[in-house]
Amino acid sequence: MTLRPSLLALAVAGGLAVALASCGGGGPRNATTGAAATNANETPEQFIARVNEEMREVSTELNSAQWLSNTYINSDSELIAAKANERWLARLNDWIAQAKRFEGRQMAPDTARQIKLLKLMTAMPAPKDAKELAELARIASKLEGMYGSGSYCTGSGANKDCRDIGQLSEVLASSRDYAAQLDAWQGWHTVGAPMRADYTRFAELVNKGAKEMGFADAGEMWRSAYDMPPAEIAQETDRLWDQVKPLYEQLHCYARGKLDAKYGKDKGEVAGRMLPAHLMGNLWQQDWSNLWDMLAPYPGAGSLDVNAALQRTQESNFGRELFRASTPGMPASDRGFLAQRAASLDTATQMMQRAQDFYTSLDMPALPESFWQKTQFIKPLDREVMCHASAWDMNMQGDVRIKMCINPTEEDLTTIYHELGHIYYYLAYNKLPPLFQNGANDGFHEAIGDTIVLSMTPQYLASVGLVAKPQQTRDALVNAQMRMALAKVAFLPFGLMIDRWRWGVFDGSITPDHYNQAWWSLKAKYQGVAPVSPRGEEFFDPGAKYHVPANTPYTRYFVANILEFQFYKALCDASGYKGPLYECSFYGNKEAGRKYWAMLSRGASQPWQATLKELTGSEKMDAGPLLEYFAPLQAWLQQQNAGQQCGWDAGGPTPAPTTAPTAQGDAPAAAG
Repeated sequence: MTLRPSLLALAVAGGLAVALASCGGGGPRNATTGAAATNANETPEQFIARVNEEMREVSTELNSAQWLSNTYINSDSELIAAKANERWLARLNDWIAQAKRFEGRQMAPDTARQIKLLKLMTAMPAPKDAKELAELARIASKLEGMYGSGSYCTGSGANKDCRDIGQLSEVLASSRDYAAQLDAWQGWHTVGAPMRADYTRFAELVNKGAKEMGFADAGEMWRSAYDMPPAEIAQETDRLWDQVKPLYEQLHCYARGKLDAKYGKDKGEVAGRMLPAHLMGNLWQQDWSNLWDMLAPYPGAGSLDVNAALQRTQESNFGRELFRASTPGMPASDRGFLAQRAASLDTATQMMQRAQDFYTSLDMPALPESFWQKTQFIKPLDREVMCHASAWDMNMQGDVRIKMCINPTEEDLTTIYHELGHIYYYLAYNKLPPLFQNGANDGFHEAIGDTIVLSMTPQYLASVGLVAKPQQTRDALVNAQMRMALAKVAFLPFGLMIDRWRWGVFDGSITPDHYNQAWWSLKAKYQGVAPVSPRGEEFFDPGAKYHVPANTPYTRYFVANILEFQFYKALCDASGYKGPLYECSFYGNKEAGRKYWAMLSRGASQPWQATLKELTGSEKMDAGPLLEYFAPLQAWLQQQNAGQQCGWDAGGPTPAPTTAPTAQGDAPAAAG
């Protein structure tokens, strides 16, 4: 299972899955921006009521434009999305400028909070200058398009072979050939290099926009969205990291030993006892689940082969669809192809229905019919699409959908449970004014579905027919904990370092001529991973991670990994569960569901500390429940690592150079 972060709109931070366009709404309009004419006699309450009305009214255009730009990737959809985003950013700037006249005025607390949220609702603050604003919108769409259509090509002419992110990821997941993994990893990282100049300019423009709004830089603006002084969120996440770092170090130590055993110490680790970036089963080393064949503590104990169950479903669907596709005169190859496509859609839909069942078992509503009609379940054959999983709220009134390219795997099944967390958050707070339609903080939004994933215990999986009745043994417990830790614990330092890099870019402490050096220094510091060959400034490896070209803040994912265990413990308590935390599933418990829905319904209407306290009894984020959950594994890891030199030296020697591959050919037309 991997954390995927969803909320994909170019311009919006936090829980909104959409960026809102201008060009609609009531009242006379400014001919340039489409903004409603300002009423000098408006009260703060009237102003906010008007902004909320306009925001709800105009949301559909940009959401539709961005949906198209992600599900029909070409230069035309990129242009449409850029122009719609440009109008939205101009409109947002206009609202923010209008709001300044209320500074220092008496107003209702709800109004004051909405004015504050208005100023913070974009992750992409735009300059006031119209040409620079248009340039920013164009670059933003271009960068995301470059990522979405990126591939690694070798050969030329008739012998040209191109592989996309899914195919390259599969090499890292399933191959144990050292050279093949290195080639795939280096190959994907070629997609970032062409982004460097555009990203440099992008950072300049969003910084200018943030400064015009009164912030020191865009990073300070992002950190201001946590209902605390901006400097405190860095201190808070450092405090949480200090809580969990000992557990990560034990997992890192165990993984290094297994890699050494598999590849030999000269290849299984990099100087300084760091892990080789290309051997971790994941392009960014954020999830080590694909190394299960090497890292399983007790092979076969308590086996939970969800993949086998899903594959059986796929085969059954194929047989049925093959019978339906039987048409006199149709070639067998065509029948097989059509049946396979239909079976894939059937299986993907059934996986989504299985995940919905968990939420409805908590007495949450069934998904609207439009969800099933408009969701992208599988990868289309006729066009480029962004397969990166994401959840969308198209109109802030119930048109919700998911965009995925679902395969019948456990990884994609857990991703669906995660994405539905966003969808149910949207549905729960859709009754609030648009400015409150957001997560309590952006980490909340990412934690909702993953809290449900924690409740997908072996007992739950058996109860819904995805695995056989699990074995209740110590070995099976350690295996189950390891599987979860390879996703959750391995992710924690990665969840920190992405924004540590961007905050440095925005505040100027990381300059363009040191982008890649700083990236790998932070990965060494936090993750203890390193490339096996130099990654100089001819590369732009941050661009190979979706959230950088898509400008999605990332601290939310670290926060979410802490919060989900707090949420999980609170919901287990609400369900009346007594026993070890890691064995709790609140599936089917209406009281847990009622408490969860109540929290979701709050949206961003109050500081997140108050919302957290209502659910958990505490106003502070705390990694205690995470450590409680993984206590058996931590004790086991300490035993396994006894006598080993754990930890790493982030300042180890630079690896010797090797030849890096080059990308060929696959830039979209608009990218030049």
